[in-house]
Amino acid sequence: MSRLRGSIVSLRGAMPHDPRWLQIASLAGLLGWGLLGIGFDVAPWHLPVLLGSALLTQWACTRLWKLPHFEPKSALISGLSLCLLLRTNHPQWAAAAAVVTIASKFVLRWRGKHVFNPTNFGIVVALLTGAPVWASPGQWGSGAFFGFLMACAGILVVTRAARADVTLAFLAAVAAVHFGRAAWLGQPIAAPLHRLENGALLLFAFFMISDPRTTPDSRPGRILFAVLVALGAGFVQFVLYRTNGLLWSLAAWSLAVPVIDRLLPARRYVWNAAALFPAVAAKGVRRESSADLRLDPGGVVVRG
Repeated sequence: MSRLRGSIVSLRGAMPHDPRWLQIASLAGLLGWGLLGIGFDVAPWHLPVLLGSALLTQWACTRLWKLPHFEPKSALISGLSLCLLLRTNHPQWAAAAAVVTIASKFVLRWRGKHVFNPTNFGIVVALLTGAPVWASPGQWGSGAFFGFLMACAGILVVTRAARADVTLAFLAAVAAVHFGRAAWLGQPIAAPLHRLENGALLLFAFFMISDPRTTPDSRPGRILFAVLVALGAGFVQFVLYRTNGLLWSLAAWSLAVPVIDRLLPARRYVWNAAALFPAVAAKGVRRESSADLRLDPGGVVVRG
């Protein structure tokens, strides 16, 4: 037993302090499985154009905003997420979506936080402009094995990033919407179960709505936010009869996050505080401490 405990402690110590490395590894693993195991139908240029454009935009914005160092992790997360969700037959539109995604982190900010989830914003803007792009949630299918794989990878990320609450609250709210509608319409339980057996839903829950840089700071606020996004997605799907309800709802309710933070204030989450400033990570980052510490657009703590 003592040897097992020692192994667990050693494993925890070997894990990177910054949970973004775990998120990058998880997203890369999911992308690899999608390409090799499921057989995503993407052009050879799709991945290098999206990832290259995201990293190049991150570098350009770093220079333009005169930040102390280039931070690729956030750009890689956004780029990998675009690779998983966005589809187009035109490389110029893929590059444009990546540029909008990364630039939004620097331009659309409120009190040190992103207003929108960058990947969500890039996809929604591309859809709103009428560009020849589309989101491809159906590509994941409903395979139990892949769903379990995605859930495990996602749990690793959200618990390391201290955002498991918003993911679990969102999944519970989505389940309530689907089962409630089925009960109202007298549908068999197999109908909502089939709709919930969706790899895209797990991808959204574990890797998009759980973004610490765009969710409310307080736990009650995050739970409220998750419920609102789930209700909004249900409204888009079952009342407006439109696709991509999760994406539209998250974009719309992200505008309410500053209001939720004001009504339910709490300390700000910092990605790498545990690695750089252990005392700060233990206590959080107070808003009034900005004279000593500040956050760059990637969520990295830098000296003020």
